[in-house]
Amino acid sequence: METYLKITFLNDFIFCPLSIYYHQLYGGVSDKLYYEEVQLEGKAAHAAVDEHRYSTHKDILQGMDVFSEKYQLCGKIDVFDVKKKLLTERKKHIVNIYDGYVFQLYAQYFSLQEMGYDVQIIRFYSMDDNKVYPIKLPSENAEMFLKFETTVNALHKFNPLEFEPQNEQKCAHCIYKNFCDRPLI
Repeated sequence: METYLKITFLNDFIFCPLSIYYHQLYGGVSDKLYYEEVQLEGKAAHAAVDEHRYSTHKDILQGMDVFSEKYQLCGKIDVFDVKKKLLTERKKHIVNIYDGYVFQLYAQYFSLQEMGYDVQIIRFYSMDDNKVYPIKLPSENAEMFLKFETTVNALHKFNPLEFEPQNEQKCAHCIYKNFCDRPLI
């Protein structure tokens, strides 16, 4: 049996590969014990999609489970407009478009494609300021596509016993810093 990893792990992996371990370890514990306000607000902002209250239109898929056999990833999309062929990842507030965000969107894109959906446009939507951030498709951005595939491969091969943190700033902002056995702060 193949092991599928969560699409959300891509962004976590870039931030700190150990955060995936701690998230799984504390996954059954209330988020309020370790999430910071920003994470709680983001989770609340996704409630309409997660609870399928975003739209009642039949051409709008929301919070749907997706998977990619090729990349061995699974997760959920936020919103896909079947008629417009438009995949949208909603974020509470976007300050920067991080590679991990794009990789999650790529994983959703490839998953939908493998599942038979025609996706022609991908984008982010920032809820707080009502801004849209179009993203080039993987076929239009060879550099980002290569970084995506490299990250997916590294995620699948990751060995937590061999990992040594390198970035003090990331450790300082990690929601798991109080649980980590090797923080740099």
